[in-house]
Amino acid sequence: MSGLKAGKLPADLLARLLKTVDTSGDPSVVLGPRPGEDAAVIDPGTELIVAKTDPITFATDRIGWYAVQVNANDVAATGGVPRWFMATLFIPEGSDPSLPEDVFTQLQSACKSLNVSLIGGHTEITVDLPRPILSGAMLGTVGRGKEISTSGAQVGDKLILTSGIAVEGTAILATQAADRLRESGVEEAILTRARKFLDEPGISVVKDAGVAVAVGGVHSMHDPTEGGLATGIAEMCRSSGVGVTIKGDSVRMYPEAMAICQALKLDAWGLIASGALLIAADPAKSDEIVNAIRKKGRHAEIIGELTPQSAGLEIEENGRSRPLPEFERDEIARYFGGK
Repeated sequence: MSGLKAGKLPADLLARLLKTVDTSGDPSVVLGPRPGEDAAVIDPGTELIVAKTDPITFATDRIGWYAVQVNANDVAATGGVPRWFMATLFIPEGSDPSLPEDVFTQLQSACKSLNVSLIGGHTEITVDLPRPILSGAMLGTVGRGKEISTSGAQVGDKLILTSGIAVEGTAILATQAADRLRESGVEEAILTRARKFLDEPGISVVKDAGVAVAVGGVHSMHDPTEGGLATGIAEMCRSSGVGVTIKGDSVRMYPEAMAICQALKLDAWGLIASGALLIAADPAKSDEIVNAIRKKGRHAEIIGELTPQSAGLEIEENGRSRPLPEFERDEIARYFGGK
């Protein structure tokens, strides 16, 4: 079979792919993805709509899975429930038709895992594109008055971190920089484990957020992505007008992440961090939130306390205090950019 030519997907291929998308189990979808339809129609009921869009540019492996998960994470961090997903997929000219087929399979698998309906989007075969790029848009719902913002953190709150540092970045580098890592002495067993980080510990924080909200006492949640954990903490604090003291030894550092970052001379604190969730919560509820998340088989730890803004953003390690590191851009962008 010849490669795909620039323009729209062949009508027969698109029709075949869309036939695999089933929204019949979601009565809120009034009009779903069909050949010739340019928009979806949904009936959200009486709740508020949460909207999020995010592209996948660094990853090439399992981009459909990535796109659903990272967009769902941000909806969940508002206290909302991810419900409907749309995908815009750009495919390099000359690609084998199996590429969009694989992406559609990934999209549907990821949506099914989160009980999300794939309701439409756009596909296009594009010239001068070195790799596929997918941009996703996730819509969700949250009860009126129950929405949670990044800017809601309060002085005295405990800061909880689920999972650990640089899950997504570790998985990407183990796949796309494997040869360089082998040359630097990283063992194959480490690379194998790191490539599985997409699934274990996983890059979804939807369940973590749901558990925390169910316990109560949550003032703010944030999904740290580009710029890593350090940037995610700084974004929460600055938007809330507070400072923070982080206990460095409480932050879970995966050995695989540390080995890969050391080999590539990267700082794990600034490496893309999907898979972790920051939760600022009432001290009276913090231990209960941590225990509830752990009962679901996920790691969670209180890593610090929010302080007055004048105290700054600090990390305490080995009896010493240092400023929370700042990153102009994500460490993975610095690596692939050659600087």
